[in-house]
Amino acid sequence: MLNRRTFLRASSLAAGSAIALPAFCQDAAPSNKLNVAVVGPCGRGWASFTEMMGENIVAVCDVDRRNLDRCLKEVPSAKTFTDFRKLFETVKDIDAVCVCTPDHTHAAPSVMAMRAGIHCYTEKPLTHDVRECRVMQEIAEKNHLVTQMGTQIHAGNNYRRVVEKIQAGAIGPVREIHVWCGKGWGHPADFVNPTDTPEIPDWLDWDSWLGPAKYRPYNPCYLPANWRKWWAFGTGTMGDMACHYMDLPFWALELRDCLTAEAIDGPAVNAEGCPLYLTVKFTFAARGPKLPACTLTWYDGDRRPTEAMAKYNVPMTGAGVLFVGDDGAMFADYGTHKLYPQEKYADYTTPETIPNSIGHHKEWLQAIRDNKPENCTCKFGYSGRLTETVLLGTVAYRVGQKLEWDADAMKVKNCPAANDLITVEYRDGWIL
Repeated sequence: MLNRRTFLRASSLAAGSAIALPAFCQDAAPSNKLNVAVVGPCGRGWASFTEMMGENIVAVCDVDRRNLDRCLKEVPSAKTFTDFRKLFETVKDIDAVCVCTPDHTHAAPSVMAMRAGIHCYTEKPLTHDVRECRVMQEIAEKNHLVTQMGTQIHAGNNYRRVVEKIQAGAIGPVREIHVWCGKGWGHPADFVNPTDTPEIPDWLDWDSWLGPAKYRPYNPCYLPANWRKWWAFGTGTMGDMACHYMDLPFWALELRDCLTAEAIDGPAVNAEGCPLYLTVKFTFAARGPKLPACTLTWYDGDRRPTEAMAKYNVPMTGAGVLFVGDDGAMFADYGTHKLYPQEKYADYTTPETIPNSIGHHKEWLQAIRDNKPENCTCKFGYSGRLTETVLLGTVAYRVGQKLEWDADAMKVKNCPAANDLITVEYRDGWIL
């Protein structure tokens, strides 16, 4: 007997045919909705939770029981958990999951779900370390799953117009890209971890919040958002924002695996805390005659590509991307883009060849219904390599050496210490 998930996949194959599908496979029927679980429905995760409310939210997991109570007010029938392992062991008929937890707990629930054949939407950065990232890509491909990384700005119209112009050759071959974001998720170089051990609040499952990370006593300084400042849980500003901004050149220039990663500016390394500012330079090989070898430099905190911005008279902004081509330059951020020199491009236009998105979450949900993983523009096969590059930038900073990356072997060729950071060891009781 075919189960519900099999019928949902079969419905796309039967579209347009004379085959009569069961009620739950017809768009008008409430039972055609996907059974969805949400892991981490707070902060950015609350947006994902609300995006899923048009489906059947059958289970919710959060370490903060107050967040679970909030969800139950919206979906009283949902089963609730504080440990995602119990969720997936208990609730069997799940079609899709949104994972919106802190970075260090992105991979474990995503992998557990995908091994069970569950389609997966995971927030950025896709994972906390490079090995996790590669594992997620491999499982998604092997199980033919529909996946999407939560870089919501990728669905915006502005990014599409930028990609069209760059790929049309508006500024000629691009050999240099600068990407920056003025946030500062970090600690001073002399930072030390807190030593006080306050009582764990009764609403918090602290052990599940730690997940696979090495055990440490509870302290309110870690949550709800400041975990980004610790290597144990996050990867600083670069981990927080580079997947958003570096996404644009990765898309426009068909970038995939970097050749090298080198931190060229940053404070002294702190073993526990992420830096308040950082500059990392990546190199990429040519991708064909129209896509030459190039460099991409990331800046965060108070760092900016001041020389390049001054050369093209680009306004000093808090965040953005600057493409430097043989024939001109282009600045872009989330909502705007401009070609330079402005007088040269005053009347420049290109055809709109990339269809506008139906929405980042909707794109994923529709691809599940159609059983077409390729229809997700931030599927793990793309966003995973973007995330690997971002994470390699933080590794290069932490080891203080220019890294030579062998993507096929998933190994740094010239620095054993860097390879120790490619994989973060899980504590007992937690597996990938």
